[in-house]
Amino acid sequence: MAVALRCFRHLPSLLCRSSFAMRWGLPQAPAACPALLLDGCRQSVHQMQLTRQLATKKAKGKGQSQARVNISAALVEDIINLEETNEDMQAVVEALKEDFSRNLSVRTSPGVLDHIIVVTKDGKFPLNQLGQISQKSPQLIIVNMTNFPESTAAATKAIRESGMNLNPEVDGTLIRVPIPKVTREHRESLAKLAKQSTNKSKEALRKVRSKSVNQVKKFKSKVSEDTIWLLEKQIQQMADSAAAEMDKLLAAKTKELLG
Repeated sequence: MAVALRCFRHLPSLLCRSSFAMRWGLPQAPAACPALLLDGCRQSVHQMQLTRQLATKKAKGKGQSQARVNISAALVEDIINLEETNEDMQAVVEALKEDFSRNLSVRTSPGVLDHIIVVTKDGKFPLNQLGQISQKSPQLIIVNMTNFPESTAAATKAIRESGMNLNPEVDGTLIRVPIPKVTREHRESLAKLAKQSTNKSKEALRKVRSKSVNQVKKFKSKVSEDTIWLLEKQIQQMADSAAAEMDKLLAAKTKELLG
């Protein structure tokens, strides 16, 4: 205890010799300052440096540009896996990108019907697992349901309700899908669907963010308030970056659809 008290009694002079002093322009300590005491207080100085840095970040008022937080994932791996959080957010972005590519195109081809989900009594299946899809002409796609004739009605319903402005016609086990001309109304309908899909993806993104923030808050009693604040800030930055990427995808898709 006595050693500790002596250590902290000399702390002001020790700070003067530390990197903390050089950074903040404090006067230098006498050369005779004992090296042993400096070693004993090094950890305290480091903590004060961190506190000063965090206080500086928090002190910036609203509306001012704030420095981005960039915490090393290895330093907080016991609290949360930041890399996994980022991967989950990027997975939401990729799912939106895939949805745009598959379902929101003015150029209709057999491939756009592949992943339409058909609800049958045995479960849910992509259309291309139940029927053979081929394009007979630029204006007609045929779905052959010979292998699963009992699912013809369900497949027809799924195509009609896909939001692709298709009106299939049944001929035995064949489903004829006339391809409508691309009208301005159809383009605007697809643009609205793109907006709806983006909003749903942003909701999924918010759920990932909330889950991660709640995970961090579980450690409030174990780590400092500043650490919790920094982690929440970084998670929000990751979410904002993913949301911005979604907005860019939506803008590009809307431009493509409306011409």
